[in-house]
Amino acid sequence: MTTASMTPSARFSRPQASISRSCSSHLKIMKKGGALRKECSVPPFMEERMFEVKNLTKVYDDGTVALRDVSFEVNPGEFLVIIGLSGSGKSTLLRCINRLIEPTEGQILWDGEDITAAESTQLRQIRRQIGMIFQQFNLVKRSNVLTNVLSGRLGYVNPWASLYHHFPAQDRKLAMQALERVGIADQARKRADELSGGQQQRVGVARALMQQPRMILADEPVASLDPVLAHTILGYLEQMNQEDDITVLCSLHYLDLVQRYATRVIGLREGQIVYRGSREDIRKMTDEEFKEIYGEDARQVEIR
Repeated sequence: MTTASMTPSARFSRPQASISRSCSSHLKIMKKGGALRKECSVPPFMEERMFEVKNLTKVYDDGTVALRDVSFEVNPGEFLVIIGLSGSGKSTLLRCINRLIEPTEGQILWDGEDITAAESTQLRQIRRQIGMIFQQFNLVKRSNVLTNVLSGRLGYVNPWASLYHHFPAQDRKLAMQALERVGIADQARKRADELSGGQQQRVGVARALMQQPRMILADEPVASLDPVLAHTILGYLEQMNQEDDITVLCSLHYLDLVQRYATRVIGLREGQIVYRGSREDIRKMTDEEFKEIYGEDARQVEIR
């Protein structure tokens, strides 16, 4: 797989290819600080927006500026990939979207509602519609697989009932269907810590699917997996994107995976967007564009 290496110093039909083709035919070239960038503008007939980030900034308590005035839009059915070096702000951006991290400034609009201003009840309603898949899986290791998947329904059940794992029979049925979909229904009664890394991430995918979300945020979901398992996990996300019309925002390191799965790409560097383009654009990425994202000392490396 290709990455950057630093030298010392409900089912719907939405054809995804049409999004990429439309995007690539509406490209604008931007020049900032001497570096060329491509911006994928959305044609008028695709201006239906489900999600928009406007001027988002995150400054941590120690003064670290993780995000600087980030703005972009997401249309229904996209598979948007966020690329950049470690520390560029990818994880912070995804975690600000569902307010696992509180933004410092800016707006995050979901169907026109500002997530950053949502009170607890409204935020719970919004979070139901946004699934999350984590790099380190974030499973309850001592609980069994089925219980971990059922936790994806916590936004829908009575909080007191969930404390005692009292989920409706229909939810349990949905959980088994989700496990069947990712190929590990036979592991339902095992403890999560008895599974391999690839199996644990499949549990994470099934848990997100249990929310019946409109959008999934995937934070480096394959960073700790080998290339074969990486394609398996991203294949499930692609299937959910194309068959269930679930919009996907996914951060990735490996450019060959980006080229294979993304319909659109944004690149972050030091908390700022420095690249915008389609799948076709990233396949044709120049060295100048690559270095704008990953730095002057970066080079592309093939990992076999």
